[in-house]
Amino acid sequence: QVQLVESGGGLVQAGGSLRLSCASSERTFSSYALGWFRQAPGKEREFVAVISWGGATTSYADSVKGRFTISRDNAKNTVYLQMNSLQPEDTAVYYCAAGISWRTVVAGSTNVYWGQGTQVTVSS
Repeated sequence: QVQLVESGGGLVQAGGSLRLSCASSERTFSSYALGWFRQAPGKEREFVAVISWGGATTSYADSVKGRFTISRDNAKNTVYLQMNSLQPEDTAVYYCAAGISWRTVVAGSTNVYWGQGTQVTVSS
């Protein structure tokens, strides 16, 4: 199975920025589409962003378009989520996801692998 470890979460004030990282020692990491999801207390897990295995295709949830940017560095087996203009409603546990295609990741299919999550808290 694919092992994913998120980092970079923390506390930030509204309007601030944060960059999340998700790293893996998985040798075939570069062949996976990668994405980010988040889950706030009392809410369902929500799709945030996805990037294809080659990085040519990206897609974002409407709630984060224009503010968040997903990128990947296959040489480092790492995917990033740059979060700008953060708002309190962005507060959630953010999870890294890996799947065989970007469409599979967006759907949160059962064959998607997940990291343990990292907490992002945005204060007013």
